[in-house]
Amino acid sequence: MSTESNVASADPSAVEKLKDSAERVRSELGKVIIGQDEVIEQVLISIFTRSHALLVGVPGLAKTLLISSLADSLDLNYKRIQFTPDLMPSDITGTEVIYSDPATNERQFKFLAGPIFANIVLADEINRTPPKTQAAMLESMQERKVSVGGEDHPLPDPFFVLATQNPIEQEGTYPLPEAQLDRFMFMIKVEYPTEEEEFEIMRSYTGSQPSSPEPVLSGPDIIAIQDAVRSVPVAEHVMRYAEKLVRVTRPGAKEALDFCDKWLAWGAGPRAGLALIIAAKAHALLNGQNHVGCSNVAAVAPPIFRHRIIPNFAAQSEGLDSDAITAKIIAEIPQHES
Repeated sequence: MSTESNVASADPSAVEKLKDSAERVRSELGKVIIGQDEVIEQVLISIFTRSHALLVGVPGLAKTLLISSLADSLDLNYKRIQFTPDLMPSDITGTEVIYSDPATNERQFKFLAGPIFANIVLADEINRTPPKTQAAMLESMQERKVSVGGEDHPLPDPFFVLATQNPIEQEGTYPLPEAQLDRFMFMIKVEYPTEEEEFEIMRSYTGSQPSSPEPVLSGPDIIAIQDAVRSVPVAEHVMRYAEKLVRVTRPGAKEALDFCDKWLAWGAGPRAGLALIIAAKAHALLNGQNHVGCSNVAAVAPPIFRHRIIPNFAAQSEGLDSDAITAKIIAEIPQHES
């Protein structure tokens, strides 16, 4: 029984504004990035939900170019941190130095902010730096502040980290632990381009230099969009659907699906449920919907579950990864849109 009046709806003006803002950003990115529509949508969802994202793909798929071009299309402060094995936590967060006041000749400590004090931070090849430096970065992402010398230094708002990780060349790398991966709302898989896209890339980048994106959104614009996304109501049956998706992934739980018991070492935690709801809100608005449905939750589940459900040896021996298991979960749990 479909009762449209019972569906919680968003403000139509907020829907139109967010969709228009996203189209303007996409248009600017299109000057430089060819294809990767799904990746761009997921990055925009991360930004519009005040979250962080991890992009994973083989070298040469324009992960870094995408993020730097996105920064160009937003009127925000942008910093890139190239992670290396010798990078120290203070190289990211900043440090205190002794400062001598020329007027009074007094010596005092002065905080020199690190590159994390930016609106957009590109953490390039985050798995190439030791755990101590990774932990400093991820703590700042979570707390949105840096503590040095017993004093807190808040990070700017808006603030989001877009990190990249190379799935090959794993010699000398430091894989992020699952608990730290959980800080990223999305793990976005960057795939090879289609045949037509690859031809267009070859033609575009061997001719005249592509034009650069122009800034189309400011910091206050993005904060307003983030507030609009959070204010979107979600019906109870959609909440229940998201809850069900999360709970069936947990091996040993009474709600767990049989194949999750068989193929998963462990399932998604509560943060996955929060991510499903907030990301589904942004996904609905980006697609011009004035209400959030179960289909929106299903659409954002793969990049949310990708790093939160861990296949065991039995799954790996059958050639199953987290994406394949997520697809089976979505196919198994019925969606009720009313």
